[in-house]
Amino acid sequence: MPDHSLKRILMVEDEPDIRTVAALALESIGGFVLTACDSGQQALEQIGECQPQLILLDVMMPGMDGPATLEAIRRLPDYATTPAVFMTAKVQSDEVQGYLAQGAAGVIPKPFDPLSLADQIREIWNEACAIG
Repeated sequence: MPDHSLKRILMVEDEPDIRTVAALALESIGGFVLTACDSGQQALEQIGECQPQLILLDVMMPGMDGPATLEAIRRLPDYATTPAVFMTAKVQSDEVQGYLAQGAAGVIPKPFDPLSLADQIREIWNEACAIG
């Protein structure tokens, strides 16, 4: 039986402080292998190397924002269905519905709790795998 546990995450976040806290939460607490990128462009350059099982995206980023990054990633055949999660302070219900309509598996509000971030991501992952 194939192992469906989540191990590799690609995170795209332009804020260094948030990247650092999330990396600690996901690697130290969650035990994930994390590739952290500071832009959508960098994510597209590194995605083949890190082969993520899940993509964690900030929504508001200069240049290529989260939705545009996800759209570009979806055009890569190997990542057309990879679960993606948006992390954002913009969590009005219509905004969240918009992210889900763009193909996100879930939305994590900022500021997030570093102690529960890994669990939140696992929960979204399990739901995405149950559907897919």
